Amino acid sequence: MQRRTSRSVLGLSAGTLALLLAACSSSSGTTPSGGGTAPAGGGGAGGGDYVIGISNTLVGNGWREEMICASKAQSLASGKVKKFISANRNGGPTEQIADLRSMISQGVNAIIVNPSDPDKLNSVISEAKAKGIVVVAVDSAVTSPDAYNVTNDQVEYGRLGGKALADLLGGKGNVVEMRGIPGVPADTDRHTGFTTALKDYPDIKVVQEVNTGWDFSKGGQQALDLLNSATKVDGIWTSGIDYTVVNAFKTLNKPPVPVIGADENGFIGQLLNDPTVKGAAVTNPAVIGGVGTAIAIDVLSGKAMDKKTVLKPEVWLKTDTEKLKANYVADRAPTFSAATQVKPFTTYSNEQLAACKGPGE
Repeated sequence: MQRRTSRSVLGLSAGTLALLLAACSSSSGTTPSGGGTAPAGGGGAGGGDYVIGISNTLVGNGWREEMICASKAQSLASGKVKKFISANRNGGPTEQIADLRSMISQGVNAIIVNPSDPDKLNSVISEAKAKGIVVVAVDSAVTSPDAYNVTNDQVEYGRLGGKALADLLGGKGNVVEMRGIPGVPADTDRHTGFTTALKDYPDIKVVQEVNTGWDFSKGGQQALDLLNSATKVDGIWTSGIDYTVVNAFKTLNKPPVPVIGADENGFIGQLLNDPTVKGAAVTNPAVIGGVGTAIAIDVLSGKAMDKKTVLKPEVWLKTDTEKLKANYVADRAPTFSAATQVKPFTTYSNEQLAACKGPGE
């Protein structure tokens, strides 16, 4: 695994998240393309019949912590969940399989999993299915027919960002691809989308490819090293490690080039407020954890749900000032993902999301 930045930089504690959400005057919604019905809202007191677990293998990343908080908040808001269990550590498929088996032994009714691999979890997912446990993969898909997949369209994320970068460069130039963690489905899918987009631009050349581990500090240092090298760079596509890359140009007092990033608060603020910054943000809501939880609860409640739900990304260019303004809050942490709701799935309040507490916690 790659080195992580400290929790104080990237993590969102319950208290910090509460302050960030209090600064937001309205929720930002993202419409999913998949089917399904909205879960019934609850009073938020818990006390239901179900036990929900969540498995995450990337600690110290604000996006993933927001994902977990959304899952907790939706469990609480449903009024149907009595206990919430988190397995949250850095690791790969081996560690995640162990965590899933632990949850199975603890008698969970559903597991929300951000998969570390699309195929290697299939056997343990089958074990869960055999015990009547609902498994929902979020953010990235798994290939198991026994799981529900609730994903941000990561191939489209990469394609839209790649096209936006090529268009900003007028279809020619040297670009750098800053990826995430090798082998993780979201990274593979984004790379596929990015390379697919560039096939339409034969005069765009990828001069360097790096793995950031989705670590903002590491990505920023890689950008500094790159800009101090002899490599000519006309544009940079990032897998969400964005505002520290922009900062690298400022640190070295170099003219900025177009940077493609995600809808994180710091990068949105740079696009909105700094006239020298060039680029575009591609949406990728972290609260997909709440979407997956809502679907899991619906399945447990006997509702027929689609096995596949996909949230489609948008591109926010620097000229899309109204969207940038609507999703930027000065007091939020720079790593905060813009969307706090995905309707009609999520039914929690922003206060419940901020508290980051599930039933039984």
